Amino acid sequence: MTFLVLIQGYALVVSPLVTIGQGAAVAVVVGAATAGSAYLIEHRIAVWAARRAIARRPDEGDGKSKS
Repeated sequence: MTFLVLIQGYALVVSPLVTIGQGAAVAVVVGAATAGSAYLIEHRIAVWAARRAIARRPDEGDGKSKS
């Protein structure tokens, strides 16, 4: 991530690749795509997390204390 930030900073110092308006438009498109993707797969992630939590539960055992 740091590498990408440094490259972007260098590109902005040398010569801007896009105008402020174009950058804002790209940011809106990326944000909308990210939000849309998260909304569409939210239930899948919830199901995956629930299955994972159930799989990690310790066995109930016979109810007797092990101490």
